[in-house]
Amino acid sequence: MADERPTTAPTAVDTRPRRGPGELRRARAIAHLLDNLIPIPGTSWRVGLDPLLGFLPGVGDWMGWAASLHLLVSAARAGADAATLLRMAGNLVLDAVAGTIPVLGDAFDLAWKANDRNLRLLEDVVHDPAHTRRASRWTVGAVIGGTVALLGAASIGALWTLRWVLSTIGAAF
Repeated sequence: MADERPTTAPTAVDTRPRRGPGELRRARAIAHLLDNLIPIPGTSWRVGLDPLLGFLPGVGDWMGWAASLHLLVSAARAGADAATLLRMAGNLVLDAVAGTIPVLGDAFDLAWKANDRNLRLLEDVVHDPAHTRRASRWTVGAVIGGTVALLGAASIGALWTLRWVLSTIGAAF
């Protein structure tokens, strides 16, 4: 009896990122649920569960933020580069930090719609990863540059304030 071994070498496990339509479909459903679930009559605005959860003291913002993390995980599975993931995380952090401010944070949440923003980034990753990678690098670079400039300006302002306080105290003696 002949040996029935395969004539080709065994194939390696497929380690390519999962970019299936199911991943995008789930991400779209979550973004819709969190940012656009309920239409506001007479307007083009829609409200999702995310700003409504913000009204629950203590845990509401965290519940919305935890659900929003799914889009970030989906982008990582889709093969998003570090700059895009950082950009998406920045959207979530800004949303979470602003959401901690009573009432104003909820109003910010209505307008910012971090999940919609992250869904667009995820769709761009799937449809045109090279362009998204370039755009994200520029955005992250601009944010880092702006942060350094802001910290520098704040440091100079603090030094001038300290100098003014010390000169005022010295003048009082």
